[in-house]
Formats: sequence, C-alpha cells, structure tokens
Amino acid sequence: MSDADSPMHVFDMLARVFINENVTTCFSLLGDANMNWATRLAEQGCRMIYVRHEHCAAAAAMAYARKTGDVGVATVTCGPGLTQLTTALPAAVRARLPLVIFAGEAPLNSGWYNQAIDQAPIITATGAAYHSLHHVERMPTAIRDAFLQAKRERRPVVLGVPFDLQNRAWTGSEALPTASAELLPKLSPIPPNPTDVDQAAALISKAEKIVVVAGLGAVEAEAGSACRELAQRCDGLLAVTLPARGLFHDDPFSLSIAGGFSTKFARDCFAEADLVIAVGCSLARHNADAGKLWPNAKVLQIDMDPITISQGRIAADAHLRADARLGVEALASAIAERSPAWRSDELADAIRTTPADDTPFDLEPDVHDPRDVVSALEAELPADWQMVNSSGHCSYFFAQMPSRPQERFLTIREFGAIGNGISFAMGVAAANPDDTVVMFDGDGSLLMHIQELETIKRHGLNILIIVLNDGAYGSEIHKLRAEGLSDEGAVFGRTDLAAIARGFGVGGETINDLSRLPELIAQFKATGGAAVWDVPVSDQVISPVIQRAHPPKHSS
Repeated sequence: MSDADSPMHVFDMLARVFINENVTTCFSLLGDANMNWATRLAEQGCRMIYVRHEHCAAAAAMAYARKTGDVGVATVTCGPGLTQLTTALPAAVRARLPLVIFAGEAPLNSGWYNQAIDQAPIITATGAAYHSLHHVERMPTAIRDAFLQAKRERRPVVLGVPFDLQNRAWTGSEALPTASAELLPKLSPIPPNPTDVDQAAALISKAEKIVVVAGLGAVEAEAGSACRELAQRCDGLLAVTLPARGLFHDDPFSLSIAGGFSTKFARDCFAEADLVIAVGCSLARHNADAGKLWPNAKVLQIDMDPITISQGRIAADAHLRADARLGVEALASAIAERSPAWRSDELADAIRTTPADDTPFDLEPDVHDPRDVVSALEAELPADWQMVNSSGHCSYFFAQMPSRPQERFLTIREFGAIGNGISFAMGVAAANPDDTVVMFDGDGSLLMHIQELETIKRHGLNILIIVLNDGAYGSEIHKLRAEGLSDEGAVFGRTDLAAIARGFGVGGETINDLSRLPELIAQFKATGGAAVWDVPVSDQVISPVIQRAHPPKHSS
C-alpha cells in the first residue's frame, strides 16, 4: 500500500496543526513517543534540527525564540527524554521565552511501561505549563491553545501525548483549527497618564545626575532612540541590562552594562547618580548588583507592569505605567532641556578609553590574560557576525565588547546554568541561516554538551566557537581559593578541545599567539563551516564579579 493510500493517523493530523501554526523549525531528539509525529512534521516542510541531547533541543529553541520573536518549538520523547528538560525550562521561564514542546507520554493501553513517569509535576515544578492530551478529537484545538498560551504568558508549554493515541487512525474532521495568530488580540501600545508624566518630570527636575537604563522591554518597544533623547535632554548617561547589551553601543555617553557586569568606570558613575530611570527593565538583583550599583539613587521605573519589590528587595521608588517608547517620549517632552554639566568631552573620552578592569594579576607561563583575548577579538571580529555569550566565569570578559550592537549579541543566563552556549548558538544559527555565528564559552561549559559539534557538522551550521580554557570551573576555583579551601575538585587540566573538534570533523585550532587572530578570522570568514578555537588562559585572573562577591579571607 502506498503512502497515499495509507490511512491518516492522529500523528499526521497533529503535525498538520503545527504547520498551520507556521512552525518552520523544530529542534528534535527522536524516541518511541515522538518519532512518528516528528517524521510527519519534517515531511510537511518543517526544518528539523536533530540534536544529540534533549536539553539541547529545548535550549536551542530558547535562542531561536529570542532571535526571531516567534514561538520556539522542540520535541522529545517521554520519560527520560522529558526529564532532560528540567534545566532548560526554568531558564526559559525566567527569561520569559515562549516555547511549545511536543513530548510523548507513556501508552495508555499498557499495564506497565518502563519509561512511564508522572510527567506533569516535573514540568510544572520548573514554572512551565504542562497539558496531557488524552482526548483525541480535541488534540488539534489543544495544540493551537498551547501556542496561544505560550505567546500570551511568554513561557514554555509542554504537551504530553500518549504514543498509542498518536498511532490511532484519525477519524475526526480534517479541518484545522483557526491558527493562534488569527486569535491573538491586537494590542496597541499604552500611552502614559498625563498626571503620572508630570510626577515623573518633577522627580527628574530634582535630580542632578541621571542614568537612563534600558532593558529588553525597551528593545521590544523600539525605545532606543527615545531613551537617547531623554538622556540627552536631562544631561544624563545611558546604560543597559545585560540581555539588552549593545543597544547604545555607538553612543559616547553609554556606560554599557548596568549590573554585576558593569565596568569599573561605570560603577564610579552610577555611584554619583541620584536618579536611575529604568525603562523596560525587570529590575532583577543582578541588574542593580543587589542594590550596590546605585547606592545614592532613587529609581523611576517605566514599564507596562511596574513593580516595587523584585527578587526580595525594594527595586523602584516611583513608577510610570506605559509602553516603554511612548512613556519615554512623553517624559522627554515634559522636561526642560538642560545645559551639559555631567556630559562632557572628557567624560566621553574616559568612557571610551578606561579599561573595563585593570586589576593586576600574576599569570602562569604560556597562557593569556582573558582580558587581552577579548580585546583582540573586539578589534578583529567582523561587525556583522552574530555573537552568543554563554554563562560562567568567562562570560564577564566576553560581555566587554562595547562596539557590538544588541541585535547581534545574545545572552540568556537568568537561571545561572553553564553548558547552554553551544545550544544557544545552534538556535541563533537556525534563526539566521545566512549569518556567521560566533559563540563564546568556557571549557567546562562546552564540555557539558560538546557532542553537539556533530549536530553542527551534520546540519551544516555556520558556527565558530571560541573557548577561554582555564582547565577548570572558573567561578568555583576562585570562590574556593577566596575561602582558603582546596580547589582540587574544580580543576581538571586543559583538555585539547581543538583535537576533539577535529575528531568531530570540524575545524580545531589552539591559539597560543593572539597575533594569529586576523589571519584565522579571515580564513574562517572565507570558508565558513564550523570550528573550535581553544585559547589557553590564566586561572589567576579573577573577574570583578567574583572579586567583589568573594574577597579573599585572611587568617588573623
């Protein structure tokens, strides 16, 4: 019997619903409970990225969602396939990323199944939503509703579908439900209340040194130009949260990152500020460095959903409820333009030339200072490459690349987990297939999921991975040393990552001489493909984040 003569199965219909939701890319690892559905999804025109670990499917979908603004889609099998999601999902929840994950469930018609597990509590514990789809005729509508929920709530939705139900013949209507895009309300930006604008303007009039800090809400509302105008009119400076890093990359009065990753000079400027205007920011602890970044400043928050308490601390003193762009524009129009006092050519020059951190360290022989590595990369990497920053100790250094615009720099680190960088790079590459992606990582993080080099090779993804290799878990060794404890459990030696990369069939280079970078970058730009560049760095250089949080304890 030909495929054309085969009866339509439930998994056929469910694949059609995903296509009807305009799903064009899905990150997948196949098993008994999802492979038939995933195969049909591929046959109906969806691009499938078949990864080597379920966590990586979800993490790649996260980056894809961030870069495209669409719902990220992934699929895993039931039981052990689903349990592998429990690191990625909290990160997606906290980053407010909409995902729909098609996960199987154990068959209902079996009295015993070795991979059966109560999946719902595992998923809901992460903050994601879970729906068991057990009513066959309603499955298409339930899937459509999952896309609605993911978009409206901006969080992951996991669908559990028993695979014996998927394999049944489809006997219902073949009419597809109305797609979620047609049902979502068309939300216009909300302007601010005039009284609230007047109160915010009065607060500005009493302040002398103001910093306008923009977050992802400002990026999404396209409020960057309005923030620049507001800062200029009140003689203030600009800054961004880490996820919005690079929004003001070409402004001479941008302090870049506000938070734990702030430069030494930015921290000095924040210490002088008496008002911070937070535009589209969540005001998380890291953003304010737990309140230590601007100790003398009041905070005015401009947001659609303003808050006072964030992550256990009072985060804002005053609020302006509005769309980020409309709120900032209204506020800029309501204040008188000041003559420059804080802003000056001398200040702009200091912002531009002062090193992010100049703490002296004694380096071991034949290794690099990670700050020198990042400075060399900043000078040489093409401006149009997509950049992905992973997590861990190395991520502070890689964030200090001030010329890179926000739309070409991605970081997702709300859950603080390492090991995500290679997955995020795959998601960015899938979202931008014509671009080169360069991913920055540490050796410990990359080794957690280095098997995905095979995925990158097999799918022809154009990804360059640059690793600061200190032969250890960087954050942990510095914390242990600060406590006066042995670092033995966090030191592993410098794995030959370049050789491993070549074993996977991609390029591999160990960079002992930074003067080789221009030539190597030119070669990679000409050839594309995939490669790992292993850069040995000192394990004596401590990021300012760790220096402040874990100063050495001296014995009495």
